Amino acid sequence: MAKIVVSSSRGAYTVHCADRVLARARALIERSGDMTGTFVLSSPRVWRNWGKSLAAELPGKGARRPILFDDSESAKCLATVEKVARGLTRSGADRHSILIAVGGGVVGDVAGFVAATYLRGVGLVHVPTTLVAQVDSSIGGKTGVNLPEGKNLVGAFYPPKLVITDPGFLDTLPHREFRSGLYEVVKYAVISNAALFDFLERRMPALLRRDPEALRFVIPCCIRLKASVVNRDEHETGLRQILNFGHTLGHALEAVTRYRRFLHGEAIGWGMIASTLLALAADRLRERDASRIIGLVGSIGPLPGLGGIRASQLGPVLAGDKKSRGGQIRWVLPRRIGAAEWGTEVPWRVVARTFGELPAIAEKAIGS
Repeated sequence: MAKIVVSSSRGAYTVHCADRVLARARALIERSGDMTGTFVLSSPRVWRNWGKSLAAELPGKGARRPILFDDSESAKCLATVEKVARGLTRSGADRHSILIAVGGGVVGDVAGFVAATYLRGVGLVHVPTTLVAQVDSSIGGKTGVNLPEGKNLVGAFYPPKLVITDPGFLDTLPHREFRSGLYEVVKYAVISNAALFDFLERRMPALLRRDPEALRFVIPCCIRLKASVVNRDEHETGLRQILNFGHTLGHALEAVTRYRRFLHGEAIGWGMIASTLLALAADRLRERDASRIIGLVGSIGPLPGLGGIRASQLGPVLAGDKKSRGGQIRWVLPRRIGAAEWGTEVPWRVVARTFGELPAIAEKAIGS
């Protein structure tokens, strides 16, 4: 079993990653500290697939009376936070309770923000059930919900006590959602690990088949890469911004389409292609590396189209991004496969032109 330790201002925590680690969940959670009770936060669709198994493996009565909420991106909002917090109040949760977030990125983000703010902070355990949550969002302590003006604009840094990652959860994940998670895997390869990039080029067909051996390599590898970054920059004051490769434009695409057209990873896929083209236009990236990056993104499959989205719609959303300064958009751009730079400003005319060229480039390179 892989055990990856992540540092945080509230103390170190461990990500336990292995097949069938769910069978050890009760013992792991009970060892995480004193608690008066556990309260499970999840979604109806996750609970339909896994509720019975989880009720047998999680401590306390929380798994028998979970607090369920919609896990669509459009429901990741303050109204959902209020609903969950009121459910905890009615269920008797106190300051020594532990919330167990069982689900994908939306469940983890909402549960994390609730844990950070309910009674000014209660314990949190992540049990991620999607690929994107297992390799990325459950690690690092970033929580948040969306506003109509943009994604994740209200949130907090709030690390969990523990993360329990069992690849077995992926067996019931719809194929589109599984593919969506692979874009985040590509992100890690581009920004920090050329060996992982080479592996993905060779083994993407196996990953798309959910080959257990390939997943046993990829999931812990991504967790270690994220832990390495978070350990050096927990609060995103510098290096951690590198993890936003593809996310600046990706988040804007999600927002302007009201979170209804793209899954998160799909929007990030478009964002990575755009950022790669911006790096190429700025003479920061060799053409061969750009071709390989776009090709690897394309190997995951076609992306939802960009029809009806104009650069002028994206401008205000991009300017309001959390990473912008004084309305100036700051980009993460690849420098070579396995390395990237952050905080780079690109003239808007170049951004707008690049966005206009995306559909034709995608048609040629990835068949979207």
